[in-house]
Amino acid sequence: MPRFHLSMGICIVLWLVMAACGYRFSGGGELPGDVKKLNIRVFENRTNENGLETRIANDLINQFIRFDSVRIADKSSADASLTGIIRSVRSVTISHSDATTSAERRIQVIIDLKLTSAEGTLLWSANAISAYETYEVSLEKAQTDKNKKSALAILSSRVAERIYYRLTDNF
Repeated sequence: MPRFHLSMGICIVLWLVMAACGYRFSGGGELPGDVKKLNIRVFENRTNENGLETRIANDLINQFIRFDSVRIADKSSADASLTGIIRSVRSVTISHSDATTSAERRIQVIIDLKLTSAEGTLLWSANAISAYETYEVSLEKAQTDKNKKSALAILSSRVAERIYYRLTDNF
């Protein structure tokens, strides 16, 4: 029984030390310029991946709704607008099943972003925000396309999360 009390005491002391040091996760703060109502536009897509611009914008909207940090608004009532350009989507082979056949590919997206006030002032920008996801290559093209589409859905969610945390990071 004394050993249990000693363990609990150590845990409590460690918890107090961690709480006192100010450790916290990045993101989750406020947007630059004290933005309370945000308009997120569908990103410009300079790639051949149709629909990716809408998927990323929707995933980003879901991030803001999930954390309830700002209100999503239409352009006319928003304090600021977030715009983006999907600069590239690249797919590279990362493993082979034999000398000429791919087994896995990695798809990567690169996005540039701007947050501008309703008056047109640049509040924040970030270039080359990227994320990647790996997918399996099948002997059947339809299955490979399905795997790629699933990878793009995961990648979209991941890049939206990364954008949200970069925007709300108040270090």
